[in-house]
Formats: sequence, C-alpha cells, structure tokens
Amino acid sequence: MLPESTIHPAPASALPHTPVPIHVPVDGGTLQAQRQGRGGPTLVLAHYWGGSARTWDAFVGHLPPERSTVRYDQRGWGRSRALPGPYHLEQLAEDLLAVTRRLDLDHFVLVGHSMGGKVCQLAAARRPEGLAGLVLVAPAPPRPAPTATLDHRQALARAYDSPQSAGHALDHVLTAAPLPPELRAAAVQDSLAADVPAREEWPLHGLATDISAASARIRIPTLVLTGRHDRVEPADLLRTHLLPHLPPARLTVVPDAGHLLPLEAPAALADAVESFTAGLPTPADHR
Repeated sequence: MLPESTIHPAPASALPHTPVPIHVPVDGGTLQAQRQGRGGPTLVLAHYWGGSARTWDAFVGHLPPERSTVRYDQRGWGRSRALPGPYHLEQLAEDLLAVTRRLDLDHFVLVGHSMGGKVCQLAAARRPEGLAGLVLVAPAPPRPAPTATLDHRQALARAYDSPQSAGHALDHVLTAAPLPPELRAAAVQDSLAADVPAREEWPLHGLATDISAASARIRIPTLVLTGRHDRVEPADLLRTHLLPHLPPARLTVVPDAGHLLPLEAPAALADAVESFTAGLPTPADHR
C-alpha cells in the first residue's frame, strides 16, 4: 500500500504564480511534480520522450495566471530518473493517474505530448473520475504507423546517446526552425536525463504497442494538435492512424511548427487549449 503522507501542498496563496514542488508516491518510489494556479479545470501535463516537466514552462507562461496546472517528470526521466522500471506504457499511465488521485483532482484535463499523448490515451481509456477532456499534442497514434519498423526503432533508440546526437535530432527532426540557444541547451540536457532502460523503452517497445482497443473506449471531448511541419507525427498520419480510433477527436494543425509544439509554439498551443477547456462541462453538469 502506498504511503499517504508524502504530498506536501503549499499554502493556497503560493499557488497562483509560483510552481510548488509536489512529491507523489508511486510504485517503487516518488514521482517529482509541480503545481501552480487555482482555476479549473486543472491541466495535467505529460511530456514527450526526451522531455521533462520544464518542457511545459513556456506553455504555462502563456496561460491565464489563475489556470491550475500540474507538470511532472515521467518515470525514469529528469528528477524522476531514480524511479525503477518497468517503464512501459501501462506503468506510465498508472503513474499519471496516481498524480491525479494524490492531488484529489475532481475536474481535470489530460494534456499529453508525443509519447505523453499515448500515455494519456491509455489513462483516459480507464475513465478516471473527474476527467473532463483530453488534449493530444503531436501524439503518437494508438495504432503504430507502418514506418515504425524494427530497424527504424533501433536507430531511434540511439538518438539520445550523446549531446551531439540529441542536438542533431532537435535541429533536423523535431523542430521546424532552430530553437533559441538557451532553450535548445535545456532540451538537449533533458534528452540525456534518463537511464538507458527508460530511454530505450519507448522507441523499442512503446512506439510499436497497439493501444487502439483502449483508445476506442475514450468518450470525452478530445482535441488533437500537430505542427504543419511535424516530421514525426504529421497530420496525414494522425488522420489515418489516430482519428479513426478516437471517435470524439478533432484535429487542429498549427502553422510554422514542427513536433515540439510546447517549445516552438507555446502561445498558439495555450490559446488552443484555453479555447478547448472553455467549452468543457463542469463537474456540476455531470450530476
């Protein structure tokens, strides 16, 4: 049984503008998260393969100051690097739901980027109480694309072997235009901040896992966003390999952006998410 006493919420007066560290007990240890804002619904943010909680910093900065957000380092990454495996999708989805349970969220939206998008699909398919909507940002589709061959996945598993390879992936695959130097340096650092088993799990296994049966059970409003110049999960791929398995989803294409929308187009992403959440039912509407 997991301990009940390891979350240390800050006074409400500290929440609107300053991120508050939160320690969430999960299988094998503690997940590192941070929370800010008071206004619901709470956005629970799951980062991409190679990212961290700070992937969302600019996005959160473009939200209304009162918007409640929770961002966390996924198991095996960043400040949660010490958490042991398994690192498969089911475990990552359980970790995500552990965050929502431990924070006692009664009205929230899951927001997942790339790998985090696939994790959010699995979590949403379990229909947790309080889940009002789902936002998938350049998500990995539930049904793997034909391009996800073993050779491709084995090559991808080496993408973050060094600062040079991580920088090459950022410059030539993940983004449509160069990131500012400080942002690029932080992204490279995040890409390297995982032990080998956690880093390899996604390309070797998670990317190729078919979760379309789970995604088909999702019945909540769902917004899908992708960059017009995304080379990883382009719009055409999402139309064929995601939308048919997610009946409630609608797709929006963000111009002048690649795969890393939270870093490349945080303002546009924040506007789209705020517009989406404005139309969601409140908990009272469900009673």
